[in-house]
Amino acid sequence: MKIQSYVLGLVSTNCYIISNENTKEAIIIDPADQAQVISDKLNEQGLHPVTIVLTHGHFDHIMAAESLAKRYNIPVIAGEAEKELLADSDLNGGYMIRKNITLKADQYVRDKEQITLAGLKIQLIHTPGHTAGGMCYYFEKEKVLISGDTLFLESIGRTDLPTGNAATLIDSIKQKLMVLPDDVEIYPGHGDRTTIGYERTHNPYIGDNDFWD
Repeated sequence: MKIQSYVLGLVSTNCYIISNENTKEAIIIDPADQAQVISDKLNEQGLHPVTIVLTHGHFDHIMAAESLAKRYNIPVIAGEAEKELLADSDLNGGYMIRKNITLKADQYVRDKEQITLAGLKIQLIHTPGHTAGGMCYYFEKEKVLISGDTLFLESIGRTDLPTGNAATLIDSIKQKLMVLPDDVEIYPGHGDRTTIGYERTHNPYIGDNDFWD
């Protein structure tokens, strides 16, 4: 498995291209903007995208999704509880850049489901709090977690936007992510990579030692 990160769009969002080095199939995660840039990166490496995966529905994570889905005739996958936010520019923040941004996923997934994309097995972890339908994608064999805006390096996602809730987010992280092995690498929606072990020790939002006793 190969992971490439491209910082795109107005809010410097991490778009990931995860590819199977044997088959050259690829997964596009959170196509933030600039569909042509993403397409060029795929073409330069001879990669064949098979699906688009969304961690959540905020405008800065989805702006190139529809264009790429049509260009490659591939489906868009999102969390089941994210339908309303994806469909409403007032909820997903499109209004903040004066654009009506809406999207309908082709497949809605749920917590604890397992799927295989590009020959890679993925566990789905529903982590509400940043948004109601936020999803993290865990590649257990490769020890990689795509966390979206749920968990960042020494921080967590904001919770003051529609469908966000601080207590819910912290509970999601503690109960569903901090139980993963220390050496799992975290690829967040913004900023630098980190690990579960580092966040367990250094993240001020989730550093409640009593929780682990």
